Amino acid sequence: MRPLWWRKFKDRLALAVIFLLALFPALPLFHILYGIFKQGLPALSWEFFTSLPKPPGEEGGGVGNALVGTLMLSLLASLMAVPVGVLCGIYLSEFSRGKFGEVVRICADVLQGVPSIVLGIVAYLWVVKPMGHFSALSGAVALAIMMLPVIVRSTEEILKRIPEALREASLALGVNYWRTVLKVLLPTGLVGITTGILLSLARIMGETAPLLFTAFGNPFWNLNPLQPVEALPLTVFKYAISPYPEWVRQAWGASAVLTLLVLGLNLFSRFLARRLGGNGR
Repeated sequence: MRPLWWRKFKDRLALAVIFLLALFPALPLFHILYGIFKQGLPALSWEFFTSLPKPPGEEGGGVGNALVGTLMLSLLASLMAVPVGVLCGIYLSEFSRGKFGEVVRICADVLQGVPSIVLGIVAYLWVVKPMGHFSALSGAVALAIMMLPVIVRSTEEILKRIPEALREASLALGVNYWRTVLKVLLPTGLVGITTGILLSLARIMGETAPLLFTAFGNPFWNLNPLQPVEALPLTVFKYAISPYPEWVRQAWGASAVLTLLVLGLNLFSRFLARRLGGNGR
């Protein structure tokens, strides 16, 4: 039998290797974040957030229209995807007993893996071609399709985690099943469902490919969902490949803002998920 000091040494060596391997995936993320914030934060100013882009070659300007467009696209996509996704998740959790439910689950999983550029082409055929022009509405349709599987699966999983005793207690009081779902299950799982919605929002806010075929971009203020609209990912894409140093600087600034938005949504959803784990709901 080997001495005690040798076994302790091997144990600590194994722990050190595991720690280094666990740290390795985080290194590229920290490197990317360092590069984005180092280049992007100096470009941020009040004018950057509130102004329209200046013509090529001129100093100054901002991405105010892209910020408004990103929020509008996210709001429209949420209005389309959240009700459908939550209702579909309720069906899969509470009423699906046959093969149809399994088919719906497989479809949601497959939809989650479809490349975003393909969904952009689909939205182009469904909305842009019949309308005859690009619009925020068509961009929101593409983003809503991307949000849908995340909301469906997260809602289903959250409702399945609710203890059966809650359902039985409600039914024992004479409450019918639909009222049990609306008055007991949904309020109990609200934190988890909200977490799923936030994660789906974080996924779509940085998408560029589907917006190239749908929202297209707009250098002016626009609140009309039937007209083309600018978005932060589109701004980053267009400015980053331009030959003008001022636009490249603003592309870094827009990247920093977009990263902060996505990080904020992810951290907030993690905070809600920790609450979910703490109270067992």
